Amino acid sequence: MNIVVIVPTYNERDNIAELLAQLQTVFGRLDHDMQVLVVDDNSPDGTQQVVRAQQTAMPNLHMICGDKAGLGAAYIRGMRHALDVLRADVVFEMDADFSHKPDDIPRLLHAIEDGADFVIGSRYVSGGSIPREWGVLRRLNSLFGNIVARFLAGIYSVRDCTAGFRAIRSGLLAQIDLSALRVQGYAFQIALLYEAVLRGARIVEVPVEFVERTRGDSKLGVSDIVEFLQSALWLRFRSSATFIKFALVGASGVVVNLGAFALLLGLGVNKFIASPIAIELSIIWNFLFNNYWTFRWRKSRDRTRIKGLKFNAVSFASLAVSYVTFVALSLAFPDVAPHWHQLAGIVPAALINYFLNSYWTFRHDPQA
Repeated sequence: MNIVVIVPTYNERDNIAELLAQLQTVFGRLDHDMQVLVVDDNSPDGTQQVVRAQQTAMPNLHMICGDKAGLGAAYIRGMRHALDVLRADVVFEMDADFSHKPDDIPRLLHAIEDGADFVIGSRYVSGGSIPREWGVLRRLNSLFGNIVARFLAGIYSVRDCTAGFRAIRSGLLAQIDLSALRVQGYAFQIALLYEAVLRGARIVEVPVEFVERTRGDSKLGVSDIVEFLQSALWLRFRSSATFIKFALVGASGVVVNLGAFALLLGLGVNKFIASPIAIELSIIWNFLFNNYWTFRWRKSRDRTRIKGLKFNAVSFASLAVSYVTFVALSLAFPDVAPHWHQLAGIVPAALINYFLNSYWTFRHDPQA
């Protein structure tokens, strides 16, 4: 495979030469085409000159330069160059300050070889660690960032959402419109991860020891923190928007369900027969609207009829829950109008419908 390690830099003259040397040592132990891409934000300290001096002895070392616009902007430039020019199969994200150990690259790469799409060098899984010398405020800042990403942005399944040490398949990156991520700073990390989760990528966390930098200054500023919170809120809105659409379709399905039920009762159909017929009519209605509106953007290898069969399979499970609820309430409260029993059965069925259809029927396939 063609592996490109992207290293964004700004005033990293004191670190970059040694980092490049260590990377070349690690590359010598790997059976892949290994390359380094330094993305420098026009550092005024001479970082570019150091890299150019190294290029004479390192033919696999590349550099692109641009104005300073934030970590996310640098990674977007680097990823586009890695995909379009260097033809990368796998792209690494890595800091230039030795916070990420070059010796850990083979471990992340091994997870890719085992089938992962997105590998995170994680500080917060078993075996991972943060620096012991971190004070309370630094620890709380890191913890808060992950809480925001996991529970506000909705990336629940990942323990270290803000990690900057990653390996990502180019096929997954090609599915993501990087320019549409709406971020320039450190918030890029959760925005990109969110897109990967949304597309059903196989995400693996590999434990790593995060090391505190010994030379140079941290680039994290107040504006990055503000953008991080704004990005998390935007991602939550996007996530909620899908559920809101699903709920609106479901609400229209309730109207179809109850309308058909009332019509059938009016025609003299027995209520225990009218109930499943009304439910199935609402299932068909809901599928058509969800397929062509709620989940329209999700790509899938399944044809419409296959998704329709999946939707019906999920709906039959929901129908069973709804019908059992209807029968139980009808027997327990025979004096209550059957319309209320029918309505009560819709609630648990709706929750089952959303989660199974979102994560199975309309699951996004990045290879489709």
